[in-house]
Amino acid sequence: MTSKPFDLLIKNVRVVRPGKSSVDSLDVAVKDGKVAGLEADIAPGRAAEVVDGRNRLAFPGLVDPHMHCGIYSPLAEDAVTESRAAAQGGVTTSINYFRTGQYYLNKGGPYADFYPEVLAISDGKFHVDYAYHLAPMDTTHISEIPMLIDRHGVTSFKIYMFYGGYGLHGASSHQHEFLMIDEEEKYDIAHFEFVMRGVQRAMEQFPDKRDAISLSLHCETAEIMAAYTKLVQREGKLKGLRAYSAARPPHSEGLAICIASYLAHETECLNINLLHLTSRKAVDAAMKMAEAFPHVNFRREVTVGHLLMDYDVETQVLAKVNPPIRSREDVEYLWQAVLDGKLDWVCSDHACCRHEMKVNGEKPDEIFLAKSGFGGTEYLLSGLHSEGRRRGLSLNRMAELSSWNAARRYGLPSKGDIAPGYDADIVLFDPDVTFTVRAAESESTQGYTPFEGQELTGKVTSTYLRGQLIYDDGRVVGPARGRYLHRPC
Repeated sequence: MTSKPFDLLIKNVRVVRPGKSSVDSLDVAVKDGKVAGLEADIAPGRAAEVVDGRNRLAFPGLVDPHMHCGIYSPLAEDAVTESRAAAQGGVTTSINYFRTGQYYLNKGGPYADFYPEVLAISDGKFHVDYAYHLAPMDTTHISEIPMLIDRHGVTSFKIYMFYGGYGLHGASSHQHEFLMIDEEEKYDIAHFEFVMRGVQRAMEQFPDKRDAISLSLHCETAEIMAAYTKLVQREGKLKGLRAYSAARPPHSEGLAICIASYLAHETECLNINLLHLTSRKAVDAAMKMAEAFPHVNFRREVTVGHLLMDYDVETQVLAKVNPPIRSREDVEYLWQAVLDGKLDWVCSDHACCRHEMKVNGEKPDEIFLAKSGFGGTEYLLSGLHSEGRRRGLSLNRMAELSSWNAARRYGLPSKGDIAPGYDADIVLFDPDVTFTVRAAESESTQGYTPFEGQELTGKVTSTYLRGQLIYDDGRVVGPARGRYLHRPC
């Protein structure tokens, strides 16, 4: 019996590729988990399995570069359930921020001991391919950056600028306990500088991996936030998300972006990612810093939550997140920045936080007592398409924002496109289906969504990971097939 040249053939799809100006009707052939053919009419007899794509759009599998698995629930649980939600949303690569300290594994110590435990817990749990960004929280972690790159393929790192005087949800006077670092350690601007110097040294040490090594920053300043939180709470005029936005004002983002950018210039740490920009002031500051320091290779991120919600959204406390949901004017400015090419990718910042943990039992509507963060990876492509299409965002640009750009930045050269040699990560998407977001239909165990009741146009119908069907017609298919991505890979 002669084996056929292709394992899978997806016929009759409109292929959406980044960097192109058209969407072409093609067939996609897959062999050994890779795209092996992309032609107008491939004979069905050449493949062991043939799927009719029914003229749907075929997007590259989404790369969601900003997720948090294991932050509020045990990693062993989150890795399973939240990667199922990712597959539901067309995500085939999940890159998760992780660190030592409270939440996550609730442990301190060196990454040499900590990270192998993370990998052991993760193994066999994810339904999509996965990787981790790590945050150097103390001096030992900075010294471990070369080891993490060389041994574990971790090429992206993070600074939480507001942790200098704040916890995850509000002001904290017990930073050493929260961060689980020694008393003599300081998590402050000087530490941020030394992290940058550590990342810069690693870029010199590994010139072949230089382009894949980067540093991401959550840009808010603890001092501004602490002062404004007191003002907002003392005055008592604002409630809900409006109060939270005022307590962590947009200029706090802008100031932090300027500090981070100057430090990047000073340390020659040149691959910088400015995470989840939320406002006009944040975007304007980021663009001014790009002009001031043209030698710094900035990337700018926005989340689907900040594109789909403003601070008057009905779900209010359920939409608490850091940095906050902003005004409608800020939302529209973010969309214009997307259209103008000023923002490089759209992510979810997915952090499953179940209702019983999210809200305070005695004061469920009190925004300052609620936990920060929520899930949303399952709505990433639908949200981008629904709002983007009516604003004139092209499908090809959507593929760049949801797959290509993040894959290039984070050392994933086999991800982000549908082309021969790339991983056969493919999302079949019906652009004409309109649906109402209901938490009850999500694969996430969160149990609610701040997007509840929103009407979105465009829905994922099938998700393929390296040529294997992992989501189809409203259900996750098969066992967890996700692989750990040792970057660059």
